[in-house]
Amino acid sequence: SKPLSKKCQWPFLDLLLMELKNTLDSIIDWPEAFKQHAQTVSKTNPFRNELSASNPFVYDVAQLSNSDKNNKNISILKEDPYLFSRDSNNRDSFASSGDELDMDHLLRKASAGKSGRSKSASELLDIVDAKRFDPDTTAPSDQILAADMEWLQNDREAYKMAWLSHRQLARSCLDLDVMSHSPGWAQTQPTDTHVVCKLNHEGGSVQLPDSDITVHIPKGHVSPGEFQEVGLRAILNPPPSLNHDLSSTVSPLIELTLSNLNTMEAILLEMKIAAEVKKDPFSQVMTEIMGFYSFNKEGPFEKLHNCYIYKDTIQVKLTDLSHVMYIVVAVQANPVQSLATSVWEYIHRNLSIGIYGPKYIHPSFTAVFTVFGHNYIPEKLTVCDIKKGGKSMPPVVFNLWGKHTFLLDKPQDLSVSLISCDPDFEVKVEEQSKEIKEGQLKAGEVVNQQFPFSVLGTGEMHLFTFLVQIKVPNNNLVTQFPITTPDPAPKLSGMTSKPNRLQKRKEIKSAPFLLIPTVKYPKFQDKTLNITSYGVALKTVFRQNKIDYLLEYFKGDTIAFLGEDKVKAIGQTKIKEWYVGVVRRKIGLVHCKNVKVILKEQAIDITDSVLPTRNLLEQIALPFKKLTYIYSLVLSTVSERVYNWKALADVLGYSHMSLDDFSEVPADKESERVAYVVKKLKEDCHANRPRRQFLYELIVALLKLDCQGLVARLTQDTVLLTSAVKLGKCWRELAERLARLTKQQIEAYEVPHRDRSGEVALEMMWKPAYDFLYTWGAHYGDSYRDVLQDLQSALDKMKNPLTKQWRELTGALILVNCMEILRANAFPKKEED
Repeated sequence: SKPLSKKCQWPFLDLLLMELKNTLDSIIDWPEAFKQHAQTVSKTNPFRNELSASNPFVYDVAQLSNSDKNNKNISILKEDPYLFSRDSNNRDSFASSGDELDMDHLLRKASAGKSGRSKSASELLDIVDAKRFDPDTTAPSDQILAADMEWLQNDREAYKMAWLSHRQLARSCLDLDVMSHSPGWAQTQPTDTHVVCKLNHEGGSVQLPDSDITVHIPKGHVSPGEFQEVGLRAILNPPPSLNHDLSSTVSPLIELTLSNLNTMEAILLEMKIAAEVKKDPFSQVMTEIMGFYSFNKEGPFEKLHNCYIYKDTIQVKLTDLSHVMYIVVAVQANPVQSLATSVWEYIHRNLSIGIYGPKYIHPSFTAVFTVFGHNYIPEKLTVCDIKKGGKSMPPVVFNLWGKHTFLLDKPQDLSVSLISCDPDFEVKVEEQSKEIKEGQLKAGEVVNQQFPFSVLGTGEMHLFTFLVQIKVPNNNLVTQFPITTPDPAPKLSGMTSKPNRLQKRKEIKSAPFLLIPTVKYPKFQDKTLNITSYGVALKTVFRQNKIDYLLEYFKGDTIAFLGEDKVKAIGQTKIKEWYVGVVRRKIGLVHCKNVKVILKEQAIDITDSVLPTRNLLEQIALPFKKLTYIYSLVLSTVSERVYNWKALADVLGYSHMSLDDFSEVPADKESERVAYVVKKLKEDCHANRPRRQFLYELIVALLKLDCQGLVARLTQDTVLLTSAVKLGKCWRELAERLARLTKQQIEAYEVPHRDRSGEVALEMMWKPAYDFLYTWGAHYGDSYRDVLQDLQSALDKMKNPLTKQWRELTGALILVNCMEILRANAFPKKEED
């Protein structure tokens, strides 16, 4: 059809169209209509000011005023104090946007029969085709996509794909019923993990998050006063040209970007590889592991000569630099003299398995089995071939549920099965087994297989465990491992339902483990800590009134630092920043301004800072001797998340226990056996009070099993409960500080706990306090460190800080900051859970 702007052959039709346009504009004031809708949405959507800023296709976001954006610190608890476990990812999401569209213009172009807000991205972009942009009158933008209006006008598909390729709609994480009322929940999130760091003349290291891939920039790489911006990204699928019978890639394709090529020193790329050459002389001669590089993603790739390999780690020296480089590691057999049909015959080849799924499980969901030909298993994976009801779905972002690595002798067809260990859930019979072809393994590509799960009957949703089995064509089992799903999607409770959250947490059912094999936990090693960071005390600090968890030291003492993170906590008078340090084998906090940080090589006398892992473990668990806990909650949590009763019994000192002790326990439930061991510990500690303390000994045992996720959960639960008990009626002041709750909202928390006189008894005040703290902590998701630190800071700022006398929260912060160094030293050969 011809544009209306051209001269029409029928003048009366021209007048009719003009009159129709004027009539529509007079009936509906489009901007006002959407402003009214935006005001309504702002009241019902607590995430509008944060998450909606990333969506360039929503009108009301484009109209946000600066005053609205500055109001983002208002707590979402003010919307609904009974919001039980609404989980927000806004702490980890980016607020970048590629919106260069004049949304006001687009919506005015919308037809009267369909709201502009209900139009899809494609429909809005169709309107862009008909609009003429004036580059001279367009305001400059500092957003992600440059305001190249001519390019946008000529290639609308390129614009759409550029935006959507980086930010995919995470439908699997959303409750569609809630999403219809709160459009802010239907936002997109970044799916490609990469990191960019700016380094100066001193150099440094850049590590890709959640990986073993690191770039080392030496000192003097650039001249003093200049900077180098280093970008690092891992591309999962390797180049096809390096994968054939006599060559196989054993790392992801690394994209390295550099901003400054005026360099004086080479840089090092270090990463883990998924293969090792066999020890026999023939394999050593016929096979070589080498690095390849190219300035183009597709190649051609050239060999890198400066490579150093130690066990499963390779270091590649990069001298010929470019703004964008692509590096990959491959193992190759000699093509001239090789007698083997595959390079796999000369190497021990590892395959990595990632099990992905939605953030929360639903009555019907899909788990994705993914095979990687390298060691890098991303925390999030975009799956593009999801099908539902026979129709292809748009790309979906899945979260990592678990991972496993196993050795495969040769490339061959594999059969993958997922078996539910819970009678309440099943995998569709026709979908229980999937095939992975030999050619796919040779190609080194990422292979996805989807397994649809569904709940049986109308039973209550709960987390459960399923078994992953991998077999070869002769039906021999290659490997198997269990995976535990995340929790179900949280339910939103209204003001009228008044749920008792404490009771709700007590009633969490133990997940049955019918077919689970025994999980092998790593063995705790008692050895001296390998500490790399030290400090020298600049002054002598002695305290007349001793303060728990704060160190005392002499001027000139060498203090070992257990990590680089700082802790914010109150001293004797004000809040300060502290390092977690060791002096004379005692762990505690040292004020950052009282020490000068030095390198390990500069430390003169470190004998007082030597600390074995057993001593570290026992000291960081000390807060649990004084923390309040709910026994039933601890019992259910531990029995659900410990999968080997024998391993737990051994570290608790019950190595004499055998299966005969479980005569009254169901033989097919590992969780019941674990619960029996925990009950045994409780009875023994109760009989030997105060010499033995139950929670302290349990936490020490769990740390010896490397159950750090479980310890973090218990730490957060017990700290929140103890804080509620310590606060009493002062919780109201804390609620105002943490979430800016009004008097009416505070009263809403207290209503379920009032007695007949209409008041909350002082000894019962901990209940609304705990309701509030647990609801507040739920918004942090898995960021337990942030929960503890923010709670510490808020308590320190109260009029009469209870943290001046109650220091166990400070001890809990020391614990979570030391778990990383404990794992690195006590479990050097970490096994997969």
